[in-house]
Amino acid sequence: MLITRSIADALRARAHELDEEHATLGIDALDELPLHPILCAGLETTGLGVLREQRYPASRAVPKRSIGDRCDIVLIRAPDTHLTDPLQSGTLFAEQGVAPEDALWLEVKLAAQFAMSDGWSRANPLYSGVMLTQTMADIRKLASESAIHHAALVLIMFNTDEPIASHDLSAWYQRCIERGLPISAPITHRFAITDRIGNAVATIALVRVHQS
Repeated sequence: MLITRSIADALRARAHELDEEHATLGIDALDELPLHPILCAGLETTGLGVLREQRYPASRAVPKRSIGDRCDIVLIRAPDTHLTDPLQSGTLFAEQGVAPEDALWLEVKLAAQFAMSDGWSRANPLYSGVMLTQTMADIRKLASESAIHHAALVLIMFNTDEPIASHDLSAWYQRCIERGLPISAPITHRFAITDRIGNAVATIALVRVHQS
């Protein structure tokens, strides 16, 4: 899929740059938020409009813009458009734009098997929590928004090797299905990274979320 490949290409390119720089740490040592600009740069190559930190439709109906949950990335049909404001819809001040139901809403989650802590690499104690709790919370949030018709979770995984990455993603998907989460099977793209802290494989999994 174009979205999955564009994200993977951007992350792979950044990983290669760090290798060329002989950097001490690689992309797997980054926290989730520093990865967002890399992901967005990759998504911009698709020709779509890429918006960051957009309020959910239910929150956009609240006049105060500082209030409300925000979605990590929203993709719209062209770079020069924006999401419409429900408060101005049907009024003299209504602007042209993309309705929330016509956009693709993406939540991003990072799950690294090994991570840095106090300057040392170790097994990441947050790994299972991200996989089993945080991702599922994001799926439920996306599925609960009636004005969102197109949504997906972007799960970025860093693991020791491909068998572990494949096993953990499969087990995660099975757990989601058992809990009744409205998702499709992951669309994945996987590539090798230089092992600096214990991770040697990166996986990008795009999981479509359906309205509950």
